[in-house]
Amino acid sequence: MIEYSGKTVLVTGAASGIGEATAIALSQRGAKVICADIDAEGVEQTVSTIGDGAFSIVSDLGDPSGATNLVDQAYESAGHLDLIFSNAGIGHRSSLAKEPFDATDAMTKLFEINFFAGPKIAQAYARHLEADGKRGRLMVTASENSLSVPSAVSAGKMTFYGATKHALLVAMEWLRIEQEKAGLLDLHVLLPGAVYTPLVARSLPDPSMAPPELELITAERCAEVALKGMDLDLFYIPTQAHLLDDMQPRMKDIKASLKALEIERTY
Repeated sequence: MIEYSGKTVLVTGAASGIGEATAIALSQRGAKVICADIDAEGVEQTVSTIGDGAFSIVSDLGDPSGATNLVDQAYESAGHLDLIFSNAGIGHRSSLAKEPFDATDAMTKLFEINFFAGPKIAQAYARHLEADGKRGRLMVTASENSLSVPSAVSAGKMTFYGATKHALLVAMEWLRIEQEKAGLLDLHVLLPGAVYTPLVARSLPDPSMAPPELELITAERCAEVALKGMDLDLFYIPTQAHLLDDMQPRMKDIKASLKALEIERTY
């Protein structure tokens, strides 16, 4: 188990859901938690729940400079960050055939928060670590949608949400390769399936009505899995077993295509 007593962590999206649950879980391990969110009232409630040692930063990651400014502000306040959990995210449902491609505020904000915030936080964090000659740990929240079109939510019109989360996963996979040489960041990608957060509660007021195949879990359970994954130094941290099953149709289709094209290994 990673020891966080006396260490400082930054959690984005800490006003509710996975971020709130993970911030609380980290505080229970002895960490000093900086809780960041655009929801000033909600993030103050998380800080109040945690108690001594926690404080908040109100931050809008939809602003293109928001992620970098947040890391800089956290460093100014704490001096050093031992872990950043880049968790903030928003939902988006629309049809690909009908979504306007005119750089609308909604689409720009979706990609800025769900995708760009993660790499921007990584860049800013690595810059501070290099300057200080220290090593840090970064976990980002991707999604089951990073890996596939999950069968249980395939009717959910999450085309662009899925695109942001897939992009985030791929960016972190490339960053992992870079960090094998740079040695500044230990990286983890949290891959949650359905988690009962306020975002999910909007369309599913009663969690007991969730279909079994959704394998709905609580935010607290998600935080538990996330921290266990970090303890085990896992890069991919899936939260439900069906994530692996949902990846198989793509693999089978690629295999069938290779066979039809008569393409075989040449080595």
